[in-house]
Amino acid sequence: MKFSVEIEVMPRKELLDPQGKAVTSGLHGIGFTGIDNVRVGKCIMYESSAESETEAYNEAEEASKKLLANLVMESYTIRIKAI
Repeated sequence: MKFSVEIEVMPRKELLDPQGKAVTSGLHGIGFTGIDNVRVGKCIMYESSAESETEAYNEAEEASKKLLANLVMESYTIRIKAI
């Protein structure tokens, strides 16, 4: 079976996000003064040929822990959808 996998990796809320601060400042500089507390992360998307949704999730979980996220500084969210 084929699954669409999306892994959202974000800086942990308790840590500073210098890139987010820079984006917030830039947005304020061009007139978007109502936007605050920007956090910048990354989204990894791929297709999996796993046998089940659970297997696809477990694969994404392992990939996130081993390579895709720095668990000291980042958290991640996994979304799986059959395609």
